[in-house]
Order: sequence, then C-alpha cells, then structure tokens
Amino acid sequence: MILDRDSISNGLMEELGREAGKQGLFEPLSDAERHAVMERLLAAREADEAVWVFGYGSLIWNPAFHFLEQRKVEVQGYHRSYCLWTPLGRGTPECPGLTLGLEEGRSVTGVAFRIDETLAREELMIIFRRELISGAYSAKWVDASSPDGDIRTIAFVMNHDYPRYAGKLPEDEIAAILATASGKIGSCREYLENTVSHLDELGIPDPYLHDLLKRVQNTA
Repeated sequence: MILDRDSISNGLMEELGREAGKQGLFEPLSDAERHAVMERLLAAREADEAVWVFGYGSLIWNPAFHFLEQRKVEVQGYHRSYCLWTPLGRGTPECPGLTLGLEEGRSVTGVAFRIDETLAREELMIIFRRELISGAYSAKWVDASSPDGDIRTIAFVMNHDYPRYAGKLPEDEIAAILATASGKIGSCREYLENTVSHLDELGIPDPYLHDLLKRVQNTA
C-alpha cells in the first residue's frame, strides 16, 4: 500500500484502524473524535494566527498534504524517540515495528508546514487521519523558533498512557526491530533511512538516528 494523499482520502488509515480493532490490537479513533480535536485546536488560536503543523519524522519526507510554506524550526522541551509499537503500518502483530514519537525533554529540530487558512480543516483532516489513527499521540500547540521568526505549530506528542507506548528501549533492541519489521505501508528500515537522509539534506543533525541507522546496517 502507498501512503499518500489519495490513499489517506480514500480511507487507507481507517481500513487499517478497523483491521486493528477487529484483531484487538488497538481501538481506532473515529472521524468525529478527530474533528473534535481539530476544532479544539483551531479554537485555541490567537486572532489571525496561521496554521502550522510540525513534522519530525515521515511528515518531513512524505507530508501528503497541501501547504503554502515550509520552515526549519526548533521546538524546545521535546525530542525524537522510537517509543511507539506499530503492529500494522510498519509491522505485524507477530513482529511489531517501532515508530517515532515526541518525548518530553531536550529539543528537536524539524520542519513546520504552513497550511492555507481557507483549506485548514480539509488539510488537517488528511493529517489527523494519518497521525491520529489511534490515541497514541496527543495533538497540541507548541512554540517553535527559526531564523524567520517564532511561531506556534501543531505537534503530535507521545501519549504515555497509551497501551502501545514502548518507553525507553535499549538501542540494540530498537535496531534489531527496525532492521526486520515491515507492514502494509512499508518497513521500519525504510522509514529510518528516509528520515535520516532528509534531515541530512536539511542540515539537521540527529546523532540518535544516525547511530540507530549504523546499528541497523550492522544488523542486516
């Protein structure tokens, strides 16, 4: 399966969510629940505040939504971590994969995307159907800084109460999982390789991901 705007619009993530629900892997969110999150976030904006969405992993190299501008930004108080089990998208129930989440502490540099105000709800629903397939992430406004100015942006932060939260795993264990796990939308190794290569292209060093990639390459 290809994860892109069309497949998301046509219900790919809902299909995965229904399958997960039938197998008892996790309880998928409904569009009504996603709409409620979206309206809460939009209502919390200041007057004339733009709608930005923060990408720290696959949103950087495969946003799958329309945007007007992208900006390299730094967010204080969070960092990337392989901390979420994925039993379908990039893994299976028998061999679950791991994907990135935002954990509290330190700082993280990624890409913020500005969405056309007139299309905000349409584009946010594309993003939310992808990122909020379950309750794994909490969508919230965070402060971000860049040479082009400070902004607030929507970020998807790890929910520690979620049953598939993996916590802090040993890096050798993470690497072994990333080297082998694969699911309906691709492999964990592909996700890691794409994230590292695009962060490098943007001039965003991430020693944590580089170290994991080396471990994955040595595992293969």
